[in-house]
Amino acid sequence: MTEPRKTPSQTGGLSFFEDMHPPAADFRADILAGLSKPQKALPPKYYYDEEGSRLFDAITEQPEYYVTGTELELMRTIGPELRELAGEGALVLEPGAGSSVKIRTLLDALDSPSAYVGMDISGDHVRSACEALAADYPSLEIGALCHDFTQSLDVAALPLSAKAHAGRRLVFFPGSTIGNFELIDALALLKTLRGWLREGDALLIGADMRKASEALEAAYDDEAGVTAAFNLNLIARINRELDGDIDADALQYKAFWNPYRSRVEMYLVARRDMHFTVGGERFVIRKDETIHMENSHKFTLETFQDLAAKAGLRSRKAWVSAREPFSIHWLEPAGEAC
Repeated sequence: MTEPRKTPSQTGGLSFFEDMHPPAADFRADILAGLSKPQKALPPKYYYDEEGSRLFDAITEQPEYYVTGTELELMRTIGPELRELAGEGALVLEPGAGSSVKIRTLLDALDSPSAYVGMDISGDHVRSACEALAADYPSLEIGALCHDFTQSLDVAALPLSAKAHAGRRLVFFPGSTIGNFELIDALALLKTLRGWLREGDALLIGADMRKASEALEAAYDDEAGVTAAFNLNLIARINRELDGDIDADALQYKAFWNPYRSRVEMYLVARRDMHFTVGGERFVIRKDETIHMENSHKFTLETFQDLAAKAGLRSRKAWVSAREPFSIHWLEPAGEAC
């Protein structure tokens, strides 16, 4: 770990900010590898530069995007149960920390949490979000970590107080982000998060559920075009940071429900034949060829709990929303991962 930059928590500032951002070489290598595949694909973790994070927050405010509102409503309903399950003085860890609305809802529900650490691959975004949170929770120890949460993390090494480290660890992973991963990668991520937990700790995770294709496709292709802009922003980032010359205007965003794989699939489709350069490498994409951008898998209670069990996590409690089906799971360590 790098040496954290600290400000005193009693002033309402961050307890620490630590930058563990992946090297620029990783970005270049991952993008070139994705564009070289027979089915071109871009790693969705790179969506979240400062502009990408802003656009994602805007997606959650679109009327078609039911996920955020449904999950928040369910969290408020189950707040008393979460308070009882977590107990007093929990250390809350949030990989992929985004808008602070959900974490505020959780912190307000808990019994005197000892500390909160927000993590995101966009350092500017997570630091800004955690600073805003610290201003409103001046008595809470709050840290920010620029970190790729698919990678291992030594939670015990975080520069927090002994009191914070003594509390139950509650890893908070809302928004059904787990559904954005290929199932083999989702299993790997759950195993990684399982590695952050000790006996008695827990993972509180959101998982979206299967529903009508019309609702799903509208949620991931909003009328205002914010989701399209979110995807095309990654092309702009590639052009800017990797000396690319991809014509974004020649790419059209498309999302559709694949019932056979139980997921929404998102693509950029070439409107014409294109020749372009990225990172000094030349590429060709033909008219109607696609770049696979992201998936959003949808689960049943059984399929998600089976996935969690393979990662060494057992379900102690699961809740399902009354409106659009959406689930929240309280998972605890249970034996070894498969």
